Amino acid sequence: MDTNTDARITSFSPAPVPDGRVLFEGREYLRDGRGGMRAIEAIRPQDLLQDQLVRSEFGWALALADQVRRFKGHAYENLGAFDALLAEKYGLTKGGGKGNRTYATYDGLMQIEVRVHDRIVFGPEMQVAKGLMDECLNEWAQDTKAELRSLITRAFETDKEGSINRTHVFSLLQIESDDPRFIRGQQAIRDAIRVVGARQYIRYRMRESPDAPWTTVTIDLANA
Repeated sequence: MDTNTDARITSFSPAPVPDGRVLFEGREYLRDGRGGMRAIEAIRPQDLLQDQLVRSEFGWALALADQVRRFKGHAYENLGAFDALLAEKYGLTKGGGKGNRTYATYDGLMQIEVRVHDRIVFGPEMQVAKGLMDECLNEWAQDTKAELRSLITRAFETDKEGSINRTHVFSLLQIESDDPRFIRGQQAIRDAIRVVGARQYIRYRMRESPDAPWTTVTIDLANA
């Protein structure tokens, strides 16, 4: 793990982006949004300027995206090398766990957090759970707490992608009830849970002093 010759230290220049121009019988053309060919001289100057601007900015964006990918790869590589050193120190011969972990500077002012989140989907048992809990809602007294009714309803709602909100679903498992149908519904939810993989996230945090609040080093362009 050589931090002095880090492969991430590179010059930054825009990626090549085609200018989009087509030469035909001595004249230059650009394709329009419908795929047709328009002679350069027939295109409004502001449209040509906009085309050039977008292509230029895309060159920088593509280059930056490539640097971020490389940065991420080298970060995990270096952290993994450090993990391997620790494993060797303590005589671990098989791969260690890949759970959450935090690395920090000696003064405690900088941290690198690695978080692992399971990717969860819900199987067809969820429809059984919904049916059982709908029965409960239909037969329970109308004075049943409104927040409980709302929670049950929200737990089975889907978003635009057809996904269920995990937080709402897991909240249902914390509710205590003596209704056998509700209890069976909770078990159906547990049986519906499928772990289909995991995703790792890396986060850099720093603070000015030991009692100062943490700030996150923003790498996500949307949140910069």
